[in-house]
Amino acid sequence: MTDKPRLLLSVTNDSNDFQIEQVKGARLAAARLGATLDVVYAQDNGVVQSQQLLNSIQSPTGSHPDVIIFEPAGSTTLPQVARAAAAKGIAWIVLSRDAEYIPELRSTFRIPSFVVTADHSEIGRIQGRQLAALLPRGGIVLTILGPTRSEAATLRHAGLLETKPENIQLRTVKGQWTEASAQKAVRSWLALPTSRTLELAAICAQDDSMAIGARKAFEESGSQIPGSWLRLPFLGCDGMPETGQEWVRQGLLAATVLSPPTAPIAIDLLGRFLKLGAMPPIRTLTEARSIPDIEMLHKKTRAVGVE
Repeated sequence: MTDKPRLLLSVTNDSNDFQIEQVKGARLAAARLGATLDVVYAQDNGVVQSQQLLNSIQSPTGSHPDVIIFEPAGSTTLPQVARAAAAKGIAWIVLSRDAEYIPELRSTFRIPSFVVTADHSEIGRIQGRQLAALLPRGGIVLTILGPTRSEAATLRHAGLLETKPENIQLRTVKGQWTEASAQKAVRSWLALPTSRTLELAAICAQDDSMAIGARKAFEESGSQIPGSWLRLPFLGCDGMPETGQEWVRQGLLAATVLSPPTAPIAIDLLGRFLKLGAMPPIRTLTEARSIPDIEMLHKKTRAVGVE
């Protein structure tokens, strides 16, 4: 690897608040390392992402990246692309999802290769605890999930089911990790005659942007839905400082789950390897936490006399 490593970061899109923070954090971490950083955006398309990465890998020696860091945009972690990169001596780092082939890359090609991911199951468990604190009497919760093939969406939902009380029932719609997709999905759900007969208690989305999209769908429905629904608690996830945390401060969200960006952590781990020779663990988990903390949510609930 050169004295000034060339890093290529591939993120899913340029509009989701978490992806924006991924890039910002990665640029700061690359500067600390003294590395150059190029960023490509996959347009939420795994095929596009695969081709972008292959183009970089197949570029002439001396111009291809030394390290590829990517968050999968499709349903796979691109094992064939990973092997093509490793065969050229390019380090391979996967963000926000597990990849079973990592041990093989490390042993066969002797390159730095590892995963940095959120504990998606724990994120879901935290949301279950948040709902328990906010809804001691239970009720029906509209849940906005990520894409069907998303491992993060699947694990977060499973975690939610682990900790939510039995007196909380879920109704689900699916989004694409964007505000617009959630707004469209919830708008369609609200248009169903059966939806308006429910005694809805809260809205819980698997990321903050989808929570805001859902809120906008409720607001635009106006008189077509029960007036009390406009005062329901909305919950999100990711907790970025300028979006999720700010929306909690403004009262647009009742709670979020902080899930730190994984890209800067990955670059810092790579930096330790380059300086100290210590290979990073195969899998590093970031630590999620509730904002506000669960006890604060309990106190708010008691203060308004819900319990």
